[in-house]
Amino acid sequence: MKEPKRILFISQEIYPYLAEESPIRLLNRQLPEYFQGHGYETRTFMPKFGEINERRNQLHEVIRLSGMNLIIEDSDHPLLIKVASIQTARIQIYFIDNDDLFGRRKGVKDANAVEYADNDDRVIFYARGVIETVKKLRWTPDIILCSGWMSALAPLYLKKAFNDEPFFANAKIVLMLDDNEYEKPFPSKFTDKLRIDGITNTDVRSIAGFSIGYEELMRLAVDYSDAIVYATAKVNQRVANYAETKGKPILAYEETEDNVAAAKRQWEFYQTLLNAQA
Repeated sequence: MKEPKRILFISQEIYPYLAEESPIRLLNRQLPEYFQGHGYETRTFMPKFGEINERRNQLHEVIRLSGMNLIIEDSDHPLLIKVASIQTARIQIYFIDNDDLFGRRKGVKDANAVEYADNDDRVIFYARGVIETVKKLRWTPDIILCSGWMSALAPLYLKKAFNDEPFFANAKIVLMLDDNEYEKPFPSKFTDKLRIDGITNTDVRSIAGFSIGYEELMRLAVDYSDAIVYATAKVNQRVANYAETKGKPILAYEETEDNVAAAKRQWEFYQTLLNAQA
């Protein structure tokens, strides 16, 4: 019997864990359900922001996956993995957590709508945390979908630092662009902080030596992705223009009646990626 294809969703925000029903949160909720309903195995991740109520959403820690320390700029950050289920869709969501970086804090802004100064550390921790957890799960995805700027380092890490890992070596990495940007640039030392074994100066030269705004970060993500999806009607046009110079497959946005139709279009797009790989 032929094994089902596998897709890993690395999402920044998913409804209902973040309560506001924004289009991208609803789409990130719909995609795993649609792919699972069409024969895929799925794993879905998001950051465990402090505003997510653990009791209401029935989160619990997965002890066998927790316990690793991730080092960022000489500081140890314990990795905690929690899990919950969307019962109506039979979807399990893994949450990347750390008391200092995510616990007791809202999404990417504080109560005064000011972006957290350590969002750069959170981006590093989230991408590395997902990858290390998938390794522990010993699960090999065929497609890896990165949704939101907090997932933007995953393509770089997967293609450079983890390119020899059998779990990721043959995966197609898809970057999903939306209209959610951060405003406060990351400091120039972000380039040094993100480095781990396998990441060279050449790999990050496009962002080295200056502060890194949304456009710079997402162009880096484009460089190490295999395909691009425009998930909302408005995406950063300069990032889109850059992506279109790279000659990679792009799924443009279309007005659709609902997220099921959008998920179906992505499903069809991924079939072409997998067929091209075969």
